[in-house]
Amino acid sequence: MEPTPAAISSALDLAHGPTWANRFALAPLTNTQSHADGTVSDDELRWLEARGRGGTGLVMTCATYVAPAGQAWGGQLGIASDAHLPGLTRLAEALRRTGTVSSVQLHHGGRRADPALSGRPNQCPWDDPRTGSVAMTTAEVEESVQDFVAAAVRAETAGFDGVEVHGAHGYLVGQFLDPRHNDRCDAYGGSMANRSRMLLEILAGIRDATGPDFQLGLRLTPEGNGLTVAEGVEVAALVLTSGLLDYLDMSLWDVFMSPRGGVAAGEEERLLIDHFTGLERGETRLGVAGKVLSAADATWCLDRGADFVSVGMGAILHHDFAARAVADAGFVAVAPPVTREHLAAEHVGRDFLDYLAKGWDGLVSQG
Repeated sequence: MEPTPAAISSALDLAHGPTWANRFALAPLTNTQSHADGTVSDDELRWLEARGRGGTGLVMTCATYVAPAGQAWGGQLGIASDAHLPGLTRLAEALRRTGTVSSVQLHHGGRRADPALSGRPNQCPWDDPRTGSVAMTTAEVEESVQDFVAAAVRAETAGFDGVEVHGAHGYLVGQFLDPRHNDRCDAYGGSMANRSRMLLEILAGIRDATGPDFQLGLRLTPEGNGLTVAEGVEVAALVLTSGLLDYLDMSLWDVFMSPRGGVAAGEEERLLIDHFTGLERGETRLGVAGKVLSAADATWCLDRGADFVSVGMGAILHHDFAARAVADAGFVAVAPPVTREHLAAEHVGRDFLDYLAKGWDGLVSQG
């Protein structure tokens, strides 16, 4: 049965845990504003707390490393040890006071980690001389699965409502899914069943180790990083019907785009979003992300079959993007470039501002 389109203002029930007040989630945005040891900074707390006050149904942290070997950049938030718990607990409590639902995105950089931060060669499913990455042993893969599970337990202990596993954008979990390179000869390489084994073990382990009201999500990308759209759809279909997830968060880059790889011979031309909204999902909710910059954009995604939208750029530009979109069907985010003063007023910290100015072309005005 096709899902019935819902209003962006309508509440979203999930199989586990609290109801979201609306159909907006804060996308997990890299911001480099945590302390060097991975503990929560005041700037990080203010950034996320403001998005909770701004009416976002689900507020999610940036990609948060689950093990020291997985740290991908300086200033990354950590959940790799109990030393991270006090700050995470303070953050969870602050978010709860805003009325939002909260989540930590669990991340391991794999071959995209920074060995200068970890002090060890990068871990990867295969040997990768270009990045200096060393193939993980079977025991190291199993240990990494437990790192994700332990991080989820820490998130629950800290008081978060759930976690999202980062399986997108070519980081460790996504590297295992890559059929072009993952030719391991153990149970974690080769066939789709083997390449998805680590992911499914992480999800099952988190579900078993946390309580019945703890929400579990997953972020995937639809193509790229070794996957075709057809292979991305295969992975999405697998997890949507696994019974393990509360939601799947598809990072589409642009919700209005067509597949970058084109259309296979004999295949109907469709937008990228349409490859996923038509999948059987049972009780699992489906979200999409990518250039949702107005109330109309969000409504279009729901009309197309999504259950919610994850907002990145719009939530940088407006801490209350969700509240504005819910209140005004004609709301459109301010167009970049914007001043540093504008972003500071939206509770974007200094380190985050510097990161945006260097890495996001045309966002921060140079005047």
